[in-house]
Amino acid sequence: MKQIKAFVHRNRVSDLVHALGAAGFQRLALFDVKGLLRALSAREQEYSVALGDLVISEVQMELFCENDDVDRAVEIFRRVGRTGRSDAGWIYVSAIEQAVRI
Repeated sequence: MKQIKAFVHRNRVSDLVHALGAAGFQRLALFDVKGLLRALSAREQEYSVALGDLVISEVQMELFCENDDVDRAVEIFRRVGRTGRSDAGWIYVSAIEQAVRI
């Protein structure tokens, strides 16, 4: 099993959720985070006193899937998460040692 963690612009989240759901992916979590992606517009930025720099509100999406589904999920994140810029976000893939149903 793998964990796919993607940091994306807020305006791409709805389309990503729908595309992943349509592809059969169900184990998805969303987190609001502050990050350093390049802003798409000035309205997306705010100044962080703690960091002393401009940040944007991003969404961290975490998807858990079987090893055989990783390439398909990453392709959805890359295709649907694009903003038209070369640095629209980041995708990380990690191994999960164990998954236990509650």
